[in-house]
Amino acid sequence: MMINNNNQLFLSVLINLVMVVSTAFSNGPKILIVTAHPDDETAFAATIYKVTHELDGIADILIVTNGEGGYKYSTLAEEVYHQELTNEQSGRMALPTIRKKEMMSGGAYIGLRDYHFMDEQDTGYTLYADTVLNLVWDTSRVIAKIKDLQTKHAYDFVFTLLPTESTHGHHKAATILALRAVSSIPLEQRPIIIGCSVRDTSDQTLLSFNGLASYPLTSMHQSKPIDYFNRLTSFGYQNKLNYSVIVNWLIAEHKSQGAMQLAMGKGHLEYFWNYALNPDKAEQAIRGFAQLLRNTSFKGYRNEK
Repeated sequence: MMINNNNQLFLSVLINLVMVVSTAFSNGPKILIVTAHPDDETAFAATIYKVTHELDGIADILIVTNGEGGYKYSTLAEEVYHQELTNEQSGRMALPTIRKKEMMSGGAYIGLRDYHFMDEQDTGYTLYADTVLNLVWDTSRVIAKIKDLQTKHAYDFVFTLLPTESTHGHHKAATILALRAVSSIPLEQRPIIIGCSVRDTSDQTLLSFNGLASYPLTSMHQSKPIDYFNRLTSFGYQNKLNYSVIVNWLIAEHKSQGAMQLAMGKGHLEYFWNYALNPDKAEQAIRGFAQLLRNTSFKGYRNEK
């Protein structure tokens, strides 16, 4: 009898939480994605698809660079685009246009609404954020753009890549700029900013991140993620389909990045992390958001008007 009562209590609390979050996002969650390169959005592809197709929300994206530093991975794409892309000079000339088109083609699958290309330089792979933040990118311009978009659209969440030590320095830098922008927005207008990561396991003992020591703004409320969405959530005839199909479609559009294609079928869990910058209510909002993702089912074809 005690088990039944506990289950009933848990269910009641869960329903109340979902109702609160559903009311808060009555018109659907509004999300701004801030990333460094075209193809970074693949890290939260299933979540964004759920938001735009099943929660009636919207998602816009701001991309700091055009990814021209990825020319080294364009070997297979040279025949696709009939251009010499692996030569640095010609690759850097051609890739901005190519990667923007790939970004928008893939974005259509997951339902991205608006694309904001900042056209800052992609200097190539590095583990360090300092160089682009201090010497290359016009950081004040990027921050101003993020703040302007928040003023215009009142996003509920800003999605960033989790800026771990092993992450590409440009990923770190884009996240740091998003954090700087959000921190300068008045509290009553400030969105909840989320760090996102992808892994193949739900074993959270393998996950721990407190922030970058050199950038205190990246500190976390907790060293573990708050929640996650599972790309392997099934639907369709005999539950044979899952959201990794959408992720793979998106990855496939980034043909100029051959190494990106190797990510197909990897990373089943999209984790959500809570930055210390967020207010105390953020944890409940993030958990409620994740619960909404789990509680909504695939709607199928929608006749857009």
